[in-house]
Amino acid sequence: MTTNPAERLVDLLDLEQIEVNIFRGRSPEESLQRVFGGQVAGQALVAAGRTTEGDRPVHSLHAYFLRPGRPGVPIVYQVERVRDGRSFTTRRVTAVQQGRTIFNLTASFHKPEEGSFEHQLPPAREVPDPESLPTVTQEIQEHLGALPEALERMARRQPFDIRYVDRLRWTPEEIEHAEPRSAVWMRAVGPLGDDPLVHTCALTYASDMTLLDAVRIPVEPLWGRRGFDMASLDHAMWFHRPFRADEWFLYDQESPIATGGRGLARGRIYDLEGRLLVSVVQEGLFRKLDV
Repeated sequence: MTTNPAERLVDLLDLEQIEVNIFRGRSPEESLQRVFGGQVAGQALVAAGRTTEGDRPVHSLHAYFLRPGRPGVPIVYQVERVRDGRSFTTRRVTAVQQGRTIFNLTASFHKPEEGSFEHQLPPAREVPDPESLPTVTQEIQEHLGALPEALERMARRQPFDIRYVDRLRWTPEEIEHAEPRSAVWMRAVGPLGDDPLVHTCALTYASDMTLLDAVRIPVEPLWGRRGFDMASLDHAMWFHRPFRADEWFLYDQESPIATGGRGLARGRIYDLEGRLLVSVVQEGLFRKLDV
């Protein structure tokens, strides 16, 4: 079994086909209480893509997290072939674990075509080069002196190199007057191969890792003891341009509103040249923990 986190991610996205429209995905045994949502979204998108001709990249997905998944228990993905048109292909995927639906996703694929015009908004601010920033592991070590054993195990399994544009905040004083914004540079820690669907699904996996940070920043430090239980409720993505998830991309995130126990976050993903690659929106549930 491979020990390279990037290779493990590729293996995780390599579903077993057990029927024409039915696939089975592994769910690693983790110390987490529930399966990571990005894993389920990435695997569901793989299942959808495997039922297409492969000449139409995915251009959007819309998904709902319905129940928490159990780590260590396989997940079955059932694909409905909703539409095969001249330009667009639509698939609906239901993720089932132990007889219960935990997630559903609708994905649309578009035959590439030339547009009559183009425009995009640039990144909201100037940011440092990713190579000039410390990794998350380095920031934690700098603050704590050494990594706790649990964090060290997580760092060894982490398939993405994540570097926060703004240094991690550890104390309530550091978040005073903080705006609900966050930005990170990310890339896979190793090569992911040349299959465009793998890169799309890997980035889908990564898109759920830090997005809700923007909701939390005004109310609690990102690192340290958590005061809130968080859960992703839904997730939507629009893929604008081809990309590689093993090359640096900037994930610029903000939260326009948090109210009623829910927080909305949206993100824009850019490459090193400032080209907008992907747009993301997610709503999360936030409940105060009893401490």
